[in-house]
Amino acid sequence: MVWAGLLLLGAMLVWTGCAGDGSSGDRPPAEAAAKARQTAAAAEAAAARAQARAKAAAEASQEPMGGRTLLPHYRIVAHYGSVGGGALGVLGEGTPEQAAQRVLAAAAPFGAGDRPVQPAMELIATVAAASPGADGLYSSMLTDEAIMPYLTAARAHRMLLILDLQPGRGRFLDQAKRYERLLREPDVGLALDPEWKMGPAQVPGRQIGSSDAAAVNEVSGWLAGLVRQHRLPQKLFAVHQFTQSMLPDRENIVARPELATIFHIDGFGARQDKLDKYALLHAEPPFFTGVKLFLTQDANIFSPAETLTFTPPPDLITYQ
Repeated sequence: MVWAGLLLLGAMLVWTGCAGDGSSGDRPPAEAAAKARQTAAAAEAAAARAQARAKAAAEASQEPMGGRTLLPHYRIVAHYGSVGGGALGVLGEGTPEQAAQRVLAAAAPFGAGDRPVQPAMELIATVAAASPGADGLYSSMLTDEAIMPYLTAARAHRMLLILDLQPGRGRFLDQAKRYERLLREPDVGLALDPEWKMGPAQVPGRQIGSSDAAAVNEVSGWLAGLVRQHRLPQKLFAVHQFTQSMLPDRENIVARPELATIFHIDGFGARQDKLDKYALLHAEPPFFTGVKLFLTQDANIFSPAETLTFTPPPDLITYQ
């Protein structure tokens, strides 16, 4: 009887200690469930607030000079080239900051026109090559690290950065996706250059390349998706052209509301030749028209005031 009493007393002491220590393991089921619901609700509310902040930040992203629409609000003036010197265009001469200063000087005279000016740098991010390279695609790609100094300089002066693709035997879409991280930014646009889009037996520099509308549309569809997904402002999307054969079915290219799609007329030479080419290839709404002015290859280069008298006046003027 004594041992039975001691065992009973011990059991009572153990139960009393557990019941009085406040641990959640012995909380009544209803109370524990209520606490779990409160915790879940708090976590859900925090996630909703974070999502709302991210949405507001994305929707607040603007073009470098303000607003969420590039064209037809602005007129864009750019320099063109790549890293490593001026062989591929004036943009590559000197440091990115020096290049930015030259862009500002080139853009300033266009401020006398009927629209505010948006300065830009068009950087050749993938460069067509005469040799196949390790991947056999006749095109080499800049790294993000090589591009970032130009984006930094562009942002310091509220400029656009436009990544230009010369794919060789590669696909435009494959190369564009390589730069997705940069293209998610609100101030980075994209340009395709069919002159350097080669067929399976072609070599850059030996033939003038071409692209069909389907290849352009798959890039623009993907790019427009990025704009929607990340709530970006209107993104510049340029397609270079100086012969009809470079875009043989141009009429099938799709205009997308998320993009300011520009047909950029690149021919160089005498004034009348450039005017004839412009008259032949300029775009009709909802597309926009660009023109390239060659600093050394154009005979008697058009001044900014003369360029604005083209019909229609160009939406993008690029110097090479």
